[in-house]
Amino acid sequence: MNIFAPISSLMTDYHKLVTVTPEDNLVKVKEVFANHKFHHIPVVHFREIVGLVSRTDFEHFMGGASHYDEDKFVNDLRMERTKVEEIMTKGLGKVAPDDRINVALEVFLVNRFHALPVVENNELVGILTPFDIMTALSKQVPADSSLVYDQKD
Repeated sequence: MNIFAPISSLMTDYHKLVTVTPEDNLVKVKEVFANHKFHHIPVVHFREIVGLVSRTDFEHFMGGASHYDEDKFVNDLRMERTKVEEIMTKGLGKVAPDDRINVALEVFLVNRFHALPVVENNELVGILTPFDIMTALSKQVPADSSLVYDQKD
């Protein structure tokens, strides 16, 4: 992986993202997290990013994972009545698709973010996570093939 390559080479493209709106209720958030492995949901107004909801945000609102199903009726009612905008993170770091990967690495390291919206002309075009970077690194092959681990030994 070339850390000077553009973020667009690693990001998850907008068309592969699942998003919610600020007006959606938390029932939709619960469904998204139940059906997908990711940990962040972009919150958009049309295509403008206005926030992120993390799995942690959601579980914190619900009182932690251990309390999730204690009183199903009350929890369902809370999720129906609570809007995404009430629990989403609003102060977001953002990057552009043509920013270099090393810029994103620095933002992740300094700010401890776990997801960076990728924005162009004020519209969400993708998202980049440390997982995307780790995945790219795990697929790298050394230039010197003698350094490749031989599992038969």
